[in-house]
Amino acid sequence: MLGMILAQAVEAAQSLGLDRLGACIGAGIVAIGAGIGIGKIGASAMEAIARQPESAGDIRSNMIVIAALVEGVALFGVIVCLLTLFV
Repeated sequence: MLGMILAQAVEAAQSLGLDRLGACIGAGIVAIGAGIGIGKIGASAMEAIARQPESAGDIRSNMIVIAALVEGVALFGVIVCLLTLFV
């Protein structure tokens, strides 16, 4: 019963073009989330460097690695949304 309802909902969304809208909104949310995440990483790293300037090199290298991981996850999210859009 629930499967039929979901199938009808998907079919109705595809006929209205809402699947494309959802993919675009999803890609935008992923980009915004990644920007917020990298911003928080940078802010926290600058605060940590201000508190302990002697460990600035370690903090900076860890910040770059973590920001790259967040950016990689965001890239996967955008690719999934684009695949949904074009497939």
